[in-house]
Amino acid sequence: MNDAKKLRRPPEGGYARGDETRRRIIDAAVDLFGESGFEGASTRDIAARAGVNAPALQYYFENKEGVYRACVEMLADEAWQTFGPAIEHGHDVLRAGADKDVLIEAFLRIQSTMADKMLTNAKTPGRRLFFAREQAGYEPESATQILMCRIRVPLNDVSSALIARITGRPIDDPVMLIRMFSLHGQLLIFHVAHRSTLTLLGWDSFDAEKVELLKATTRDQTRTLLEAWSRETVESGEPGRSEAPAPGPEDAAVRRK
Repeated sequence: MNDAKKLRRPPEGGYARGDETRRRIIDAAVDLFGESGFEGASTRDIAARAGVNAPALQYYFENKEGVYRACVEMLADEAWQTFGPAIEHGHDVLRAGADKDVLIEAFLRIQSTMADKMLTNAKTPGRRLFFAREQAGYEPESATQILMCRIRVPLNDVSSALIARITGRPIDDPVMLIRMFSLHGQLLIFHVAHRSTLTLLGWDSFDAEKVELLKATTRDQTRTLLEAWSRETVESGEPGRSEAPAPGPEDAAVRRK
């Protein structure tokens, strides 16, 4: 009978040290993938920045794509911790049949959470560039699939359901969906065109005061538009579709097929 395989990490304190090393590699990889892209970042460079030897990457992740996937999984976990409460609150008010003002506040809460997340990433160039490259389609498709399923579909589903209920349009109405994307796009410009927006505004960075100004301005614009779109249905005499139920996980699954 063969001897038992030696543990890859010692039982006392080994797991904590291993998790710390793994996280250090992922943090270094996010920065390098952001700076150089998946093809440009080598495992040797990632290991050097993380302060580990190159075989450590194979030990924890098998190969570079495994490192990249681990980066995406970590970022998805962090994003859900940020967005999860606002998404769940949106579903709660939809299920409760809340009135227009409560629905608008739920949407504004999601938008405020997006602003906080985007502007936090703006202070970490590696992460901001990581997402920018992924969004541009330059990186492994697995990243987009993970982020789409775990964050973007749930976020867009509840956002579109809220706007559909507020405006009385069907949840699959292209006009309603375009409006939803345009409202979120108010914030996206400060994320993808970080340097340009700061320069044109004459700002050095997005400090706490400027972040609040940005959030307050977009919040006022969003509220004005949502209230105006809500009045359109009333004034035109259209029956509306405010009774449409909030989408559940099964609806998202159908849309992804």
